[in-house]
Amino acid sequence: MNHTMPNISLSNRTNLLDFDTYEYELQEVDRPELFREMFPYTEVPKVAYNYRHVPMNMPENIYITDTSFRDGQQSRAPYTTAQIVDIYKMLHRLGGEKGIIRQTEFFVYSKSDRDALEQCMALGYEFPECTTWIRASKKDFELVRDIGVKETGILVSCSDHHIFNKMGLDRRQALEKYLGVVRECIEAGLRPRCHFEDITRADFYGFVVPFAIELRKLSEESGVPIKIRACDTMGYGIPYTGAALPRSVSGIIYGLQHYAGFTSDMLEWHGHNDFYKGVTNAATAWLYGCGAVNCSLLGIGERTGNVPLEAMVFEYASLKGTLDGMDTRVITEIADYIVNETHYDLPPMTPFVGKSFNVTRAGIHADGLMKDEEIYNIFDTAALLGKPPYVSVSASSGLAGIACWINNYYRLPADKCVDKRDPAVALIKEWVDKEYEGGRVTVISDDELEALTEKYLPQIAGRD
Repeated sequence: MNHTMPNISLSNRTNLLDFDTYEYELQEVDRPELFREMFPYTEVPKVAYNYRHVPMNMPENIYITDTSFRDGQQSRAPYTTAQIVDIYKMLHRLGGEKGIIRQTEFFVYSKSDRDALEQCMALGYEFPECTTWIRASKKDFELVRDIGVKETGILVSCSDHHIFNKMGLDRRQALEKYLGVVRECIEAGLRPRCHFEDITRADFYGFVVPFAIELRKLSEESGVPIKIRACDTMGYGIPYTGAALPRSVSGIIYGLQHYAGFTSDMLEWHGHNDFYKGVTNAATAWLYGCGAVNCSLLGIGERTGNVPLEAMVFEYASLKGTLDGMDTRVITEIADYIVNETHYDLPPMTPFVGKSFNVTRAGIHADGLMKDEEIYNIFDTAALLGKPPYVSVSASSGLAGIACWINNYYRLPADKCVDKRDPAVALIKEWVDKEYEGGRVTVISDDELEALTEKYLPQIAGRD
């Protein structure tokens, strides 16, 4: 921290006079700062508090960016060229005319990935903009520039775990190396997007802010915008008010804005879900001034995965009060495509996209669903996702569950719905009860229920 004369300047964010007395400079250390009291490794990481509150400051415009073709491919078999192009087209439709899904990023190392990138760019969509993620080498810069990409991500690890223990550098050497790479990127005619890897274990004021200040100066000198992607690589981010750095999501975003001078449109959050906080941390980043959150479809990504893109679509609508033209029905198309075309094993309880996310099995719930689906359905899933609420029949479904299955499966209009007191429903329940009395443990399949309906309610089965 460098003591200077107090600087008073009018903030274009708050329209108030900011009083800054310190300018943060790189703090060199003899040994890595690993925050062992907070991250003991042999124990569960600890949530420490300094009780500092920063102002909530959600930007007027917030966006979603996608990493399905980059981080999303690091934990699964690679997509084919055709699959990437198909999914990219669906992302375009999902994002709508306003381009709420702003960008997506590609690997460029295999011929399949390069072909996919070129074919996606050839579609001529403004959004999502095609960007890349590359190694920090001149050869890679030239490769993506020749393809025609305007922006690329660059890995700039910022915790001492990476600087000292992985790269064998000190902080000054790392900072100078990173700045040199960013300069090469600019010289190659590209916009740099600096991926601050492991920011939630980094010395925020000793390295992160000083490095960000140098990037801002380089941006001002070159006239080229430089973005920062704050990467919660291990999912250590904490959304709680008053949590201490380096884990505080709000503190990170506020610090990059207030102390490093980065505007919201130059900030992006990239989170992982190791501690089940991925979605909440991403929303917190938006609320405290981050312009974009980086996600992957179905949350597919390294280890526990990235922030699910479909989750942030609904989070966006919840916070803004509008979908701003996003077509949420495409979410179901994308999920079905990834499952059917790539044989991805999607957990059935996954919100919005899993087979069981709006399925009820309990008889008392099915009874409520028959009377008013809003009682047990989170919103109109038929309208927003093309997936009406559904009932699965098991030992606990009862008469109401069977009647509800029939009405939903055959999509019967209200005046044609079967009542749970119908004798045919009782006969089907009798068959179901015998199955479970005989030791069955699995749910009754749709095929079995369809055959029973044909037997006891042929007039309804004939409507299908």
